[in-house]
Amino acid sequence: MSEPITLIATSAFGLEAVVSRELKQLGYEDQTVENGRVTFQGDLKAICRCNLWLRSADRVLLCLGEFTALDFDDLFEEVRELEWERWMPPSVQFPVRASTVRSKINSAKNSQKVVKKAIAERLKQHYIKDWFPEDGPLYSVSVSILKDKASVCIDTTGPSLHKRGYRTLTAGAQLKETLAAGLIQLSYWNRERPFIDPCCGSGTIPIEAALIGTNTAPGINRDFTSEGWQQLSTELWEAAREEAHDLVRNDIAFRLQGYDIDPAMIRMARYHAQQSGMDEYIHFQEQPLSELSTPRKYGCLITNPPYGERLGEKEDAEKIYREMKRVCEPLEMWSIYVLTSHPGFERIFGRKARRRKLYNGRIECTYYQFPGPPPPRKKTPWDQATSASKKSPDEKPVDTETVNEEE
Repeated sequence: MSEPITLIATSAFGLEAVVSRELKQLGYEDQTVENGRVTFQGDLKAICRCNLWLRSADRVLLCLGEFTALDFDDLFEEVRELEWERWMPPSVQFPVRASTVRSKINSAKNSQKVVKKAIAERLKQHYIKDWFPEDGPLYSVSVSILKDKASVCIDTTGPSLHKRGYRTLTAGAQLKETLAAGLIQLSYWNRERPFIDPCCGSGTIPIEAALIGTNTAPGINRDFTSEGWQQLSTELWEAAREEAHDLVRNDIAFRLQGYDIDPAMIRMARYHAQQSGMDEYIHFQEQPLSELSTPRKYGCLITNPPYGERLGEKEDAEKIYREMKRVCEPLEMWSIYVLTSHPGFERIFGRKARRRKLYNGRIECTYYQFPGPPPPRKKTPWDQATSASKKSPDEKPVDTETVNEEE
């Protein structure tokens, strides 16, 4: 099976462009971007690499076919025509999950039954068997029908990609790791710039930033459903993981900073940082927002403060936003990024923002972006040599080590 296969990386609405860029960075240029998904061409190796590396996608699906289905007869016949035996062994477990939106077929439950029966009929015909024990490897089937167009896929991921494995303690209203990674990738932050999250909670945004800064594959410490598939050999997965380990970097210029007023949250954040292996790159500290300050310039502040969604919490959230306005005013050279569902944030913060609609779970939010000026470009050895050659003979040569220290 060396020929190309069609894969789909699903994502939360608003993060499709981020996932598309991630796929291009992995070398998968042939793609189509739609709401909540990016369809692309790859090979078996791509299943391993994308599950290990995608930071803002939810799942990687193997697409077996797309077709128009106006009724259950269409659905049954089209599903039965797909080459299920190419992927599924006779002992396969194949639960089916279906969704229908604005289609003539409007029953997800009945769609699941029809698809399950069609797959079973195809496998019976191929393996010449009347019954399947379903005690072997898991091939979870998903069927989505949108405006009468059906997409039939097999999930290669298992538990969603946001489950990196490091966040083992729970707290209320936690940000998904995939969304946290998306916030960072939508910002100007890189490993050369200071980073602060003044309302870090259980530490998700700083930890995801550290994973990005060290070029650590987010899925490197977890398992995937397709690791049990006969088509994906152990050697294939080992090669993908070895590549991920070889590409890790440890040259973050500054320790990332995460602050929170709640000492329990800081303890949780430190524990999660240890679980992720990122603790040496992040400094967590109990501190109220009102005490935030930094002498550094050209950094990025990225945060997910309280929204005030519940009754009685709106005033507390607005107090935090007013405090955030005050402490951010001296940070003239910083880029500020805030995710919140509060419709009055921009007014309270007192600055016009670039806005992007995102969803934190089911909550519709706006990502407010206040980009600061770019840091001055570091002089290369060529720049320094050219600059020195233009000076008059009477001028003293430039001490390049001093210049670098000042920069």
